[in-house]
Amino acid sequence: MFSKLLPSCVASVARETDDIFEYNKYDLFPEEMAVISRAVERRKRDFITARKCAHQALNQLGLPRSPILRGANGEPLWPGTVVGSITHCTGYCAAAVAMQRDALTIGIDVEVNERLPDGVVEQVLVPKERDWLLNAPEGPHWDKLFFSAKESVYKAWFPMTGRWLDFQEAVITFDPANQCFKANLVAKSNEGQPIKGFTGAYLAHGTFLFTSIVVMRRSP
Repeated sequence: MFSKLLPSCVASVARETDDIFEYNKYDLFPEEMAVISRAVERRKRDFITARKCAHQALNQLGLPRSPILRGANGEPLWPGTVVGSITHCTGYCAAAVAMQRDALTIGIDVEVNERLPDGVVEQVLVPKERDWLLNAPEGPHWDKLFFSAKESVYKAWFPMTGRWLDFQEAVITFDPANQCFKANLVAKSNEGQPIKGFTGAYLAHGTFLFTSIVVMRRSP
């Protein structure tokens, strides 16, 4: 599904993680296995499946298979010429990558299309967004879509700034007619590199919600 939301320069691979894929037979690099040496079984499955998707996406760009480790904040560490994003939820996993010459950053997220747990809406949505929910059109679980959009925002924001972004520091405005959204950022980015916001796309398909942000590199 992400291929429908991403420009042609972005390679993406996705798979349903509850299919017959025998993840324990997929060989990761020793450095990658070390990352999950003490993880519980479900976490290992998610990590290995995500890395399989990421390795295949890099192959689509014509790049050799290489370890994709994890940074101090849990972010994937891509090869130096690549930007990318990984996401997984119950039943689905995906990776998207592009060459740095084409894109500045990528953020993707997938969520199960269901309501947020009680009490979470107030933590994730600002008052303006909660007001919009009161008259939201028919469609997906919009509260969960707000959550997903903000996850994509963070994944696009962090590689550019190296800074945490709280849910309430990104204000989302949906355009249901065009299945896209805008994110206005109230957080301060690095000095000299103001990031006022992002534009993104979304899709509801089956039991899942998909959101994506790609910031293209401008031609000189």
